[in-house]
Amino acid sequence: MKPLYRNLFLSFGILSIFVMLYTFGVDFTELRANLARAGMYLPAVIGVWVIVYAFNAAAFRIIVNSGKHDRHLSFPHAFKLTVSGFAFSYTTPFGFGGGPYRVMELSSYIGTTRAMSSVVLYSMMHILSHICLWASSVVLFIVLYFEKVNSFLWTLFGIFAVILFVVLYFFYVGYKRGMIVKLYSILLHIPFARKYARRFYERNEENMIQIDRNIAYLHEQSRAFYSSLLLEYLARVVNALEYFFILRSLSVPVGFGDSVLILAFSSLLGNLLFFFPMQLGAREGGLAIIIKILGISSPSVGIFTSFYTRIREMVWIFIGVGLVKVGNKSLMKKLPEGGQEGMR
Repeated sequence: MKPLYRNLFLSFGILSIFVMLYTFGVDFTELRANLARAGMYLPAVIGVWVIVYAFNAAAFRIIVNSGKHDRHLSFPHAFKLTVSGFAFSYTTPFGFGGGPYRVMELSSYIGTTRAMSSVVLYSMMHILSHICLWASSVVLFIVLYFEKVNSFLWTLFGIFAVILFVVLYFFYVGYKRGMIVKLYSILLHIPFARKYARRFYERNEENMIQIDRNIAYLHEQSRAFYSSLLLEYLARVVNALEYFFILRSLSVPVGFGDSVLILAFSSLLGNLLFFFPMQLGAREGGLAIIIKILGISSPSVGIFTSFYTRIREMVWIFIGVGLVKVGNKSLMKKLPEGGQEGMR
């Protein structure tokens, strides 16, 4: 990435931090009181994400290195791109910022087409891991709280299963044949947009087709595909420790299984309202619903969960933005002659 673009990302990240601090909605007296009450649980909540991001980075590294190029992305550099990418995703509506940042950093080494393929593949894998978490959480809920499953919930689970099947089929087709051209073709049928969309498509048709070929390639590499999916799913499961520590700090007697259910439901609602920066209000609403279903009656849960998660996000956004200027000269090393093959 050119230094100018990297400095623009850095400036945007710093500006976003100041905006979020200004709109945090907690005065410093209240903040100090909450920090004192949190004690050692807050570092534990923040520290959990070292493991979460490590799994994310390992999955991203597998996808990037499965390409047909003579470059290799090391784990430390994959970790840097992961943390920085998520920092920009947190601070932009629709989570838009992380993808372009990763593409621009990788394109200097492996070309724009391969970089876009890797980032799109990872985004698809990240979403697929969420779907796997939601599906397994339905089974977990039935196992742990079978007596609470009434006719309404059975109907809801049935609808969810149908939607899940349709979404998984969409991902299967997307991985097997690529999805960039198919998704972009929708714009060709929208009034007022199709004229400009067609011009863009005619100029970039070959690149878009090549990206789809690269996406389909990973599906053929079953070991890389399922390894990256497993790592992403494990990241989601470990993420549940965040809610476990938060509820334990409030003396709420929950097990790890309950924490997985709370994470799954709050993340489901948060992703349905993905257009909110940092998913403001969405996760809190999901949390309020699921703790009521689980029979947890602590009035401080919503307030302190919001406090913990916002502080954790701010810390990792600080770290992610700071890493933008670190380790860029040797982001990807050249493989020896006869190295790995993969995407074209």
